[in-house]
Amino acid sequence: MMVLVAVIALAVGLVGGFFLARNSMKSYLQKNPPISEEMMKSMMMSMGQKPSQKKLNQMMAQMKQQQQKK
Repeated sequence: MMVLVAVIALAVGLVGGFFLARNSMKSYLQKNPPISEEMMKSMMMSMGQKPSQKKLNQMMAQMKQQQQKK
């Protein structure tokens, strides 16, 4: 009987921990996107483009839109 309770508690803990970690990672990535404007700007400059603020804003908006679709 004690073994059954321990196995059930372990299973519930694993499932609960998985969903808690998944939720916290989603919220972290929404608050701190992996690519910032500065990173985008340096990336465009390395490709030989002169990034304007308008172009940077458009690209960041596109990235946010793609994240929201997922």
